Amino acid sequence: MAAPMDCLESLEDGGSAGRRAFGVELSLPSDPAAPAPLCPHGPTLLFVKMSQGKEETRKFYACSACRDRKDCNFFQWEDEKVSEARLAAREAHNQRWQPLLSRAQCIERYLSFLQLPLTQRKFCRSCQQLLLPVDWEEHSEHELLSDISISQLRQPSRLLYPLENKKTHAQYLFADRSCQFLANLLATLGFRRVLCVGTPRLHEQIRLAAPGEKSNMKSLLLDIDFRYSQFYLEDSFCRYNMFNHHFFDGKAALEVCRAFLEEEEGEGVIIVTDPPFGGLVEPLAITFKKLIAMWKEGQSQDDNHKELPIFWIFPYFFESRICQFFPSFHMLDYQVDYDNHTLYKHGKTGRKQSPVRIFTNIPPNKIILPTEEGYRFCSLCQRYVSLENQHCVHCHSCTSKDGRRWSHCFLCRKCVKPSWIHCDTCNRCALPDHSCAGPKDGCFICGALDHKRSNCPNIGTSKRANKAVRKQKQRKSNKIKTESLKDNP
Repeated sequence: MAAPMDCLESLEDGGSAGRRAFGVELSLPSDPAAPAPLCPHGPTLLFVKMSQGKEETRKFYACSACRDRKDCNFFQWEDEKVSEARLAAREAHNQRWQPLLSRAQCIERYLSFLQLPLTQRKFCRSCQQLLLPVDWEEHSEHELLSDISISQLRQPSRLLYPLENKKTHAQYLFADRSCQFLANLLATLGFRRVLCVGTPRLHEQIRLAAPGEKSNMKSLLLDIDFRYSQFYLEDSFCRYNMFNHHFFDGKAALEVCRAFLEEEEGEGVIIVTDPPFGGLVEPLAITFKKLIAMWKEGQSQDDNHKELPIFWIFPYFFESRICQFFPSFHMLDYQVDYDNHTLYKHGKTGRKQSPVRIFTNIPPNKIILPTEEGYRFCSLCQRYVSLENQHCVHCHSCTSKDGRRWSHCFLCRKCVKPSWIHCDTCNRCALPDHSCAGPKDGCFICGALDHKRSNCPNIGTSKRANKAVRKQKQRKSNKIKTESLKDNP
């Protein structure tokens, strides 16, 4: 499940904190023991506004999952005192935003649905809900699908409409090509359990064994979309927010995940995750490290040196950021594509191709990419690369990140994109029409060179911060005017 940025073209990493003009970043709370306030998406995260590379003193809590306040308007200063009345109103608001049915009720309805004859199995496309006979009258004017087969129930991502809000829970589902490749690769590598974090279609693929065929892989789906609750039992799905490691169904769901990771003493398990691309890398990395810690609890002292295998599916221009948190990770050349995204398709060229790659801590020489799709094995790098990715004798590596053949710049001492030229003024390679004055080549919000301001993952958060600051200034201005009127009636 991914929420892609609008722009596929990315400049090579190389920005510095000194180039940052303004931005919002994750921050550590002043009191780590104090629980974060809750919004409908679980515990909020603490952010701090950055200005010219410096932290402002006042931090604020905001939703972990939504970057736009239209989707979740939670905002609270870290040092703000909240009244009991406001806390009660907030709790009531959070409850109103939860699904109408509990997890137990969803399971009970699902088991009842399975007992129905085929002619009575109906699905309401208008409400995105499986219907029991008692529900038919209420949904009689809606768009209904009838004769829902077991095969359809095992592929709910094809029944449900993908959520399309790019800033919140946009769902871009793996194309069959990528889904089949991932499932086959996991089986080839010998994994027996797959923790699917935000990858519903892969979860379905793993569970779809052919009639009479017994699959040797199990899967557990963690996803924030509550609609999946009506299709799975408790050992197959947990509603989960990957930005704050929050299990919506509490300790019971947490223990399901823990047992899944610790089964067989933690052997034969891998995490495969496809986060929303608009989200911040840091909270995701923190979450994945918590899942790793959960897995390690079931390990013996002798196995402490082992790493939990992970496939993190993300755009290639986040490589340096991901490797900052996971130094053992490397990026594969394989292009991941999506069914319901017009641009994120394998086989396109240049800027139109999919920028999505697989980051993993599994040695690259163990991962075979399909030669029929244009991948070849580089004996020097000891890994599979795309055909256009030629080995550079100066860099001692196949250097291309985006599927095009890159050129070596002897002044920069590295390979750069074919569209770049060396600028003597900047003393670096850049696009021919770049500006040498100031940080215009990078993102004005966070200073990174891999995207523009309009595509910055922090843009929603920064708008929230700016709006809050403006409101605070307006309140102070109004207070001064009121006191002035009192003093001079």
